[in-house]
Amino acid sequence: MTEVMIEARNVSKAFGSVTALDDVSISVPRGTVLALLGHNGAGKTTLVNVLTTLLKPTSGSASVAGMDVVRQGDQVRGRIGLTGQFASVDENLSGHDNLVLIARLLGASKKQASARADELLDTFDLTDAKDRAAKTYSGGMRRRLDLAASLVGRPDVIFLDEPTTGLDPLSRIGLWEIVESLVGDGTTVLLTTQYLEEADRLADSITVLSKGKVVAAGTAAELKAGVGKRTVSVVLAEPDDAATALNALSKAGLHPVHDKVRHSVTTPVEKSTDLATVVRALDEVGVEVGELALTEPTLDDVYLAVNSEAPAA
Repeated sequence: MTEVMIEARNVSKAFGSVTALDDVSISVPRGTVLALLGHNGAGKTTLVNVLTTLLKPTSGSASVAGMDVVRQGDQVRGRIGLTGQFASVDENLSGHDNLVLIARLLGASKKQASARADELLDTFDLTDAKDRAAKTYSGGMRRRLDLAASLVGRPDVIFLDEPTTGLDPLSRIGLWEIVESLVGDGTTVLLTTQYLEEADRLADSITVLSKGKVVAAGTAAELKAGVGKRTVSVVLAEPDDAATALNALSKAGLHPVHDKVRHSVTTPVEKSTDLATVVRALDEVGVEVGELALTEPTLDDVYLAVNSEAPAA
């Protein structure tokens, strides 16, 4: 069986009368990525804080690398890395000195600390800036340094709390590639994000939180399939064929809609093989197709659907 590296079992967390987490359960196998999606205030960061021993759950239990986050907090902290929403490096120290400081705090010798710092600076493409103060780094460079800092101790599990917030697209993609490389080496990652394309690219599984509750969970493909919004769009070679096309598709049991501006006909379908039904129906009545496209549901569709169904607070 695959080893479970992060697990929460019916975790709840209350701050006075406010319930930030309500009976949340997750399970993350070794060498995989779980993405937590949710609006601001959904409970993502609170769950990360519980799992990283920064907060104690009000009820329920959680473990990381097989160790209880409350009873074995010291051991848990020795096995994890955490990158928060904002860079936490010392702005007045150089990139190299930031990493050396952390390595020394973790018990490395001066020689070991310097070697580990150089290794990480090379991995994160920061060698040329190693002697510059961190405050002179760009946003993307600082986030890379922050992630490098979380890896100094070679953690088995990494928590990334909205790590690409505020980054430009190129820096975001660069960070994604680093995460993919880490996972390829067997690291387990829990990622919180508001970027749906980030979850779609990186996550093996996704949990959607809303108002402290889990409102959806599964792989990206499973969540998209649950929305059921595949559509087939046909751009007509002859706009005057619209009425004929609508009639033919309706007779085939579909529910087409005419877009007069694009001279197209669009119909929702249950499965990808219904594309053949559309083509056959139009061919039988002599309607010529200019363009044909099958559109799958996106995580945007999933997110909007599950949040519209989310329970009231």
